[in-house]
Amino acid sequence: MSGYKSEIKIDIELDENKIPERLKWTAKDGGVEDEITKAMLLSVWDSKKKESLRIDLWTKDMPVDEMKIFFHQTLVAMSDTFYRATQDEKMTETMKDFCDYFAEKLELKQK
Repeated sequence: MSGYKSEIKIDIELDENKIPERLKWTAKDGGVEDEITKAMLLSVWDSKKKESLRIDLWTKDMPVDEMKIFFHQTLVAMSDTFYRATQDEKMTETMKDFCDYFAEKLELKQK
């Protein structure tokens, strides 16, 4: 095992009802320190239970139109990651087709 460790830190400021008001994250190896964000999706794999565990957070001032763009970009990124992890071209193309459909239905501009 290597002696190197890397840390990703997430700070969440909550209101009195435990709703996120402010999210900050740090990943020094990635050049990020105390960056403010309005939304985050974190998934981890529990190999014993064979299931995903997740934390989905967004601040109360996250605009819905930005949330739609965030979801679309996340789905596209997941398609790319799926391909890198599996080399399954057919399913990757199917996922990308869904991403195009998602963007079209939400009337998101393609970039």
